[in-house]
Amino acid sequence: MSWESIAAKKRDALRASIPKEWIIPADILPPEEQKDVTRFLKESGWFTQYELEITSTPAAQILLNLATGSWSSEEVTRCFCKAAAAAHQLTNCLSEVLFDQAISRARELDEYRRSTGRTKGPFHGLPISIKDNFNIIGHDSTVGFSSLVNDPATYNSTLIDLLLEAGAVLYVKTNVPTAMMIAESVNNVFGRTVNPRNRNLTSGGSSGGESALIAFGGSRLGVGTDIGGSLRIPAACTGIFTIRPSSGRFPNFQTRSGLAGQEAVNSVNGPMAQSLEEIILWAKTIVGQKPWITDPKCLPIPWRTVTPKRSLKIAVLWQDEQVTPTPPVTRALKETVNKLKDAGHEFVDWEPKCHTKLLSILARMFVADGGKSVRKLLETTEEPFRPEMKAYAEAVELGVHEMWQLQIERNTVCKEYLDRWNESGIDAILCPTTPYSGVESGKFAYIGYTGVFNVLDYPAVSFPCGVYADRVVDSAYTNQESLGDVDSQIRKDYDADAVHGMPVNLQLIGRRLEDESALMMTEVIMQALS
Repeated sequence: MSWESIAAKKRDALRASIPKEWIIPADILPPEEQKDVTRFLKESGWFTQYELEITSTPAAQILLNLATGSWSSEEVTRCFCKAAAAAHQLTNCLSEVLFDQAISRARELDEYRRSTGRTKGPFHGLPISIKDNFNIIGHDSTVGFSSLVNDPATYNSTLIDLLLEAGAVLYVKTNVPTAMMIAESVNNVFGRTVNPRNRNLTSGGSSGGESALIAFGGSRLGVGTDIGGSLRIPAACTGIFTIRPSSGRFPNFQTRSGLAGQEAVNSVNGPMAQSLEEIILWAKTIVGQKPWITDPKCLPIPWRTVTPKRSLKIAVLWQDEQVTPTPPVTRALKETVNKLKDAGHEFVDWEPKCHTKLLSILARMFVADGGKSVRKLLETTEEPFRPEMKAYAEAVELGVHEMWQLQIERNTVCKEYLDRWNESGIDAILCPTTPYSGVESGKFAYIGYTGVFNVLDYPAVSFPCGVYADRVVDSAYTNQESLGDVDSQIRKDYDADAVHGMPVNLQLIGRRLEDESALMMTEVIMQALS
């Protein structure tokens, strides 16, 4: 079969896996020209008040209601399955549907609670959405390749086993870009996932199916991964929360990768949610399960209680000398800094020393195999490279010695950055997550603000700061001087009308392995902003 036929059959099977009762009736289906579909759940009349109550309740309260028996896992699961089905029909966010399996699992958990009077674990009965690359026995993890269609996993990823032991209900897997190495979620199998806040805009990548599902309201708590910004970019595109954790804090063993064996810069997984409290809940719960017992790369560091600081010393990275943030992001950063100054926090400017070098290191590491990993997965079905993956198609393989020199270069720069941090006495760095408040599909052009912190392996929280793009206020750049070719292209592509009303996310960076502090500081910032 041709790759086109394989992909078409997979899409048909995915569409057919949605029960008829969860197909949106034609008379209430939003027209294609309707950009914002985030209010569909509340305004369509297709969801009961009870269903809306469940899907709008934060994860911690859902867990409490499940533990006390106020709600059953089956009814909660059915609500989120229906919402996820709607999300997929409007944004193309799913890659696998596990509805029947999820409902059966929920019934088992309900029976367990009835018969024992106890919950199964800390996530008892809670539906959790999963990015496509996490292996679940019996289901594909295509990561966007036609050659991996109809190749169901024979083992679970370590995180999946941990979630099941904790009592979670897994009900969907979400779409990703090819090899998970594009900043927008688009591939030749499932096509493009769009942003539920504005369907002309991208939901980001590589965890863009997850971000679209959560922003739409089809999940309270989901999990994605990040190797160059793949959690933080989609969170920023859709205005939700996430943390890119330090490597080794959360289990990431036995997940599928488009660059299997590439460990010069580690992929990590992390939660995505509608609130910071749900991110913290996830972090505490996952680490509390002692993942280092089953994941050989997890560090045996229990979750630590951190006392909030009244006054933080924060370094501000206004721009990275490669790409100027678009007007809404520049304004959001200025307004956030001013509010935090009024709240008593101290600020210093942070020069982007080493950032260009860090991005060069990251780019060379990604294609160090000469694109062989991606090419091998494409060649099986003669699937072409997508245009976004030109760097992989044209890459030249590094030798072992050259790779070792590159890693020496990385280590040297990491030490320089750490020394500068220590000398400055700062608590954190505040900067854009991306140059964009939103960007039209196909035009996401720069991952520099996230990628540097993957090389450094610093925890980074992406959070909506409460500022929204405005077509009048943000009509033009204040600084008209271009920083280079990529900056010029982004300036040319910027359309204030296209992104009007989109939320702006910023990014807070903490010290390596001090993920608890990064979340604590974000909590302090959110309290000040509110």
